[in-house]
Amino acid sequence: MFPAIGMPEMLVIMLVILLLFGSKRLPDLARGIGKSMREFKKAADDVKKEIDL
Repeated sequence: MFPAIGMPEMLVIMLVILLLFGSKRLPDLARGIGKSMREFKKAADDVKKEIDL
């Protein structure tokens, strides 16, 4: 399927993100992504609990 992403590819991706968003907006972007991931995980756990009942 898809090859695994190695360290050089990750560095290029991070550099592109840094260039697109700038260093001042990067922490806000990371916080937003983290919050979204937590909400998604909570919703997925709620769905699993409902299915188990």
